[in-house]
Parts: sequence; C-alpha cells; structure tokens
Amino acid sequence: MKNLFKIAMFAAGTFMISPAFAQTHKDSTIGHKISRTAKKVGHKTSQIAANGASAVVDKKYEGKVGPGNHTVYIDEHDKYYYVNKKGHRVYIKKSQLIDKPEK
Repeated sequence: MKNLFKIAMFAAGTFMISPAFAQTHKDSTIGHKISRTAKKVGHKTSQIAANGASAVVDKKYEGKVGPGNHTVYIDEHDKYYYVNKKGHRVYIKKSQLIDKPEK
C-alpha cells in the first residue's frame, strides 16, 4: 500500500509540474533567428533607400548633424529631419542641431 501511495504521489507531482515547464519559451529556434535576421536586413535596406532618396530629393544641411551624428536634411517645407535605423524620417527642431565634429 505504501508503494502504491508513493507511485500515485509521484505521478500527481509529475503532472502538476510538467505544464510549468511546457510554457517556458526559448528564443533559440532556427525560425526565430531567421526572423530576427530578416528584420535586421529589412531595416537596413529601408535605411539605405531612405537615405538615398533624401540625398537626391532634399538638401543636405552642411556643418550640422542630428542626434547620434546623423546627417540632417531639409525638406521642401524647410523642416529638418534625419533618417533613423529603421528608415523613418525623424523631424527635429533647429535647436536640436549639433555642430559637425571635425575629423
């Protein structure tokens, strides 16, 4: 009878603990790594395209840089912006411009 009780307690404990371990999620799957890499490639492609389009269409502000040493452009409405890592335009005020560091 003692052995039967031990086996029943062990089985009950196993069934109670197993769902807790089943819900842990590790980010080391191949699919997750591929999606992270794809996002990085997509953001970099977007950034390069946005910088190229800005360089062709808008004027580059010489002598000043934005936060993080980003190149500052001036659009057709005389607004200042730079292109961030994801390829989005980030508009800034003229007071946020920084003098370009000399090399």
